[in-house]
Amino acid sequence: MRAVLASLGLVLALSVARPASAADVSGTWKGAFDFNGNSVPLVLNLKLAGADVTGTVEGLPTTPAEIHDGKVEGDSVTFWVNSDYQGQTYKLAYKGKISPDRIDFEFGTEDGSWGTTMTVTRDGAATPAASPGSTPAAAPAAADVTGVWKGNFDMNGTALPITFNLKSAGAAVTGTAEGMGAAPIEIHDGKLSGDLLTFWLNADYQGQTYQLNYKGKVTPGQIDFDFGTADGGWSANLSVKK
Repeated sequence: MRAVLASLGLVLALSVARPASAADVSGTWKGAFDFNGNSVPLVLNLKLAGADVTGTVEGLPTTPAEIHDGKVEGDSVTFWVNSDYQGQTYKLAYKGKISPDRIDFEFGTEDGSWGTTMTVTRDGAATPAASPGSTPAAAPAAADVTGVWKGNFDMNGTALPITFNLKSAGAAVTGTAEGMGAAPIEIHDGKLSGDLLTFWLNADYQGQTYQLNYKGKVTPGQIDFDFGTADGGWSANLSVKK
């Protein structure tokens, strides 16, 4: 009898001491975060192996951004990514609390100068019910500016045609501008925040190279730009249509 009780006690002790298995975060997770009053959608593609997490984040200026040092401990997931913004690279650290088909994140720059929160849900899962008396606010999808856009701007009384070949992936925009030189000009730091599109490019004029900054409001089939030199010495308006 003593041997049986001792064995039973050992089994119970081992059961209590066994650590909880890591929550399985493998899959596609979607959500949005607020940036300067605009809702920015993100997609997290995660894969769990033991307690290690790998994958990518789509929708940041650098997209897809590779996940580093991903780890799950109980109901907590942590990782970091690098992302470029306005010519600088920032390390963004993520810490999330895992619940069924949902992860609530706090994330921001490593130095703590900027941070925000975000809730993501597993792709295909039902949206969590809102609390009584509240109205859930659906995050608007990022405007899709992929395509060819054409318009004209005024340069010393002359209408100059310009064509943008744009491609959007989440909140990031790449492409070229044609009409300001012999060859297409590459777009840099293209970003969508809600219905706002921003980017810059370099253009040569009378033997000098100028950085032109673009800021456009996106509406169905049209983008209305304010743009000009980085030093503010010259500016113009431009409407382009798909």
